[in-house]
Amino acid sequence: MTGSSGTADMARIQVGEAAPDQAAEVAAVIHEAFAGRPALDPPAPALTETPESVAEQLGDEGGLLASVGGEPVGALLMHHETTDWGESLLLTRVSVRPAAQHLGVARTLAATAEDIAARRGLPRVHLHARAELPATVDFWLRQGYREVSREGTLLTLAKELPVAVTVPTGDDMQALGRRLAALLRPGDLLLLTGDLGAGKTTLTQGLGEGLGVRGAVTSPTFVISRIHPGPLPLVHVDAYRLGGLEELDDLDLDVSLADSVTVVEWGGGIAEALAEDRLELSLLRSGTEDDETRVVRVSPVGVRWLGTDPAAAVAPGPVA
Repeated sequence: MTGSSGTADMARIQVGEAAPDQAAEVAAVIHEAFAGRPALDPPAPALTETPESVAEQLGDEGGLLASVGGEPVGALLMHHETTDWGESLLLTRVSVRPAAQHLGVARTLAATAEDIAARRGLPRVHLHARAELPATVDFWLRQGYREVSREGTLLTLAKELPVAVTVPTGDDMQALGRRLAALLRPGDLLLLTGDLGAGKTTLTQGLGEGLGVRGAVTSPTFVISRIHPGPLPLVHVDAYRLGGLEELDDLDLDVSLADSVTVVEWGGGIAEALAEDRLELSLLRSGTEDDETRVVRVSPVGVRWLGTDPAAAVAPGPVA
């Protein structure tokens, strides 16, 4: 499995839900993966798993088995838990055989588990990681997970899952903005991406109405940014003409960020550094040029959004 490009390897990874009769294969992957990690004190409990204990868990709430060329290379187990921030899918025994590392196996397992969580109606996923394994923690942070608690060296990392909604008209887009406004508080950052005319400014108009700000919310393309005063001020930025983060820094948004809601149109790839916690909204056309229908994908990033249930905020409307 070595020597191939990462893209080619990921294309060859097959992931499926594991059945109890595959418990021996899953257990073998878990043992090989955890035995290859640095020694921990106390030792990782994953090393106590047996085919029998794995079969029980697979029969209860399931798990995943990844393979390349028919050879098992990765696995994880799943459990439905009620947490302080709501219902969540817990991932345990996330394992990749040493020979299959750096092929994208863990990323593929995680993405598949997140899809399963969404199909089960669970708005978030969480897992536990050991602080003594910084590379493992860094991996999950890169996947969008954030530390929500720490007990000794045991970290709990969680991720709120994206939700998508179909928006038939411009009026519906404004209504979506008004509903999202009810979730917002000072310091919140929203990054909007999408094609020209996809509805970013229309959505922002709904946000402004929901926040009760003063002044008409229009596209700030030529003035770059506008501040709309109100009970919760709205800072509206258009990053379309900005060359990068340095030009965005010139706007001194950090001065108003803590006290306002900041909306950055065309903010993807530029404005993420403004805040670790943010809402990323992608607006996509779903029909012909004459069709107003859009699909809005709302991706919560960071601890701030755990338990806020953005899915309820974007309803009503058929989920895409």
